[in-house]
Amino acid sequence: MFTLIRPVVILGTLFSVIAISSLVSIKEGDAAASGVPQTYLVKLPGGEAGIGFDDLQYAPKLKQILVPGGRTGRLFLISPPSRKVTIIDGFSSKRSYAGGHGDGTTSACEGGDLVYATDRGSRSLKIVDPSAGKIIRSVTLSSSPDYVRYVAETHELWVTEPGKEQIEILALGSDGRSLKLAGTLAVPGGPESLVIDAQRMRAYTHTWKDTTYEMDLKRRAIARTWSNGCRGARGIALDEKRGLLFAGCEEGKAVVMDVKTGKALASLPAGSDVDSIGYASALGHLYVPGGGSADLSILDASAAQLVLLGTVKTGPDAHTAAYDPVGGAIYIGLPEHGQVLVVQDSYLPTLR
Repeated sequence: MFTLIRPVVILGTLFSVIAISSLVSIKEGDAAASGVPQTYLVKLPGGEAGIGFDDLQYAPKLKQILVPGGRTGRLFLISPPSRKVTIIDGFSSKRSYAGGHGDGTTSACEGGDLVYATDRGSRSLKIVDPSAGKIIRSVTLSSSPDYVRYVAETHELWVTEPGKEQIEILALGSDGRSLKLAGTLAVPGGPESLVIDAQRMRAYTHTWKDTTYEMDLKRRAIARTWSNGCRGARGIALDEKRGLLFAGCEEGKAVVMDVKTGKALASLPAGSDVDSIGYASALGHLYVPGGGSADLSILDASAAQLVLLGTVKTGPDAHTAAYDPVGGAIYIGLPEHGQVLVVQDSYLPTLR
């Protein structure tokens, strides 16, 4: 075991990023790896009492990981090369962490030069200017928000609202700083998770049980539904080029589906208490964090089937994942002490 301390400046204060030894399980005969995946721990200021993480995302234009900080009242932006943390204040907050992920900001996405983040405490959507480092506008929503995703082709924001079993659709002004209601889309039994398929002008979401919805982005309507093979569907990820949709099942399973037919092609047990999942399209690797099993399963999804490459120990209730395609690392939220675990994917690419 070794420990390496790297200083990182966060808003004028010296914090540390600690490289800790990996605890990795690799089955004999699995795809070759270039080495044991290294793990690094990033501390989030104010997160020591715990943070309920729900949705981590990579922002390709900013080249940063968006980490909604739940009860802290902060949105954190992690820069992968240095792991420097930038703080955006101004969201609703709570002093203590009581478990779960129902407080403050829990989901954020990039759209143009701006970031859009939900705030459950104030039932609002906030517009963030990352260059200025502040919130520039807040818009009240019709129900408590879950996920938010930007649709570039229609210049809209889609916000899931499970309490009303709907998606609230907001049209953006030309500068991205003004919002108006464009409509709502009923999603009976959901919506849980959300991913945008720009190539096919579709969006996909789940019910909380065993059904996936395919939605038409232009018509703002349900196009199809199909069975996803889960007992409790949770996370979602997309290989847009190959037309493959992945589902993470709460009971501890990952499923791959063909978006053309809606058919489930393969499934594989992975961890337990699975929620959000991540995917590396250039590698063909699927990342399935298990909050109950406190581990990350790294799967080969290159051939429309799923094969376990290995597992990495994470932490209790760690069930969120975001992949940085530039640095080749997975970012996992660790709720107990408000930290982010960075796992370097050292497995060889499985897509050819």
